[in-house]
Amino acid sequence: MLALLAYSTSASPILEDVAQPELAPGDVRIQVAGAAVNPVDVMVVAGPLRAVVGLPDPVGVGWDVSGVITEIGSAVTDLSPGDRVAGLLLLLGLKPSVGTHAEETVLPAHAVARIPDGLDLVEAATLPLNALAARQALDLLGPAQERTLLVTGGAGALGGHAIALATREGWRVTALARAADADFVARSGADLVTELPGPTFDAVLDGAVLLQSALSAVRDGGSFVGVAPASPVASERAITVHTLSVVPDSASIAALLDLAAAGTLEVRVAGRVPLREAATAYDAVAGTAQRGRWLLIP
Repeated sequence: MLALLAYSTSASPILEDVAQPELAPGDVRIQVAGAAVNPVDVMVVAGPLRAVVGLPDPVGVGWDVSGVITEIGSAVTDLSPGDRVAGLLLLLGLKPSVGTHAEETVLPAHAVARIPDGLDLVEAATLPLNALAARQALDLLGPAQERTLLVTGGAGALGGHAIALATREGWRVTALARAADADFVARSGADLVTELPGPTFDAVLDGAVLLQSALSAVRDGGSFVGVAPASPVASERAITVHTLSVVPDSASIAALLDLAAAGTLEVRVAGRVPLREAATAYDAVAGTAQRGRWLLIP
């Protein structure tokens, strides 16, 4: 089977014929229909992230995936071959030889969920990592209670999902984004600012990874969620600082997929390329800010 690998000696992912990944009792094997390319994939291929977390050389790449289950482990009871699913492989935790940028992959059953009717099989691959990150970041902030929230990178994949979820739950949301993204921000239910405001918000979700500078928008005693575990933000002014580490959760993924099928979460695709042309997608993601995910199609 074909899979993309990241080598320390290469600036681009390498497509190789590799052995089929082994199936543990709690795993499912998935024939990949689509796999999203995220900035974290570019960081693994480019090298800095690999060095920080001690990934092997080579390492399989790819986190998000959608496809059809072809085999289940002996301990899996709630999924079956033939199920359409989407899920998340935590590359940094498992250090796999095969990621999701492959013809097939193996994921823990607790990291996948069935795709509901009405949601495109391939496009579902855009959701797991960023939508789950948005969900778990908001959970760290607690109940909305009509508090004010600033989402940096509000038109990005994580930020866009965070805005939609937060407005639905009663937050008064403002998005830091470009003026060109005004229509998307308005559709998501947020106000738009194009420059980082002063300390006026009850909470900030730093989807743009502005780090310490984003803390300046939080009022004294407010809350902050960062999304870069390798770059934690130091607290000041009695601000509660959280650093998100995404945890796979099939129930949460299922709920997010349902929201996408219902139109609450907007599915955005920047482009689709064959797996053999993955460098095109990686180059695009490494360039200017993308609106939507690039998808690899085996």
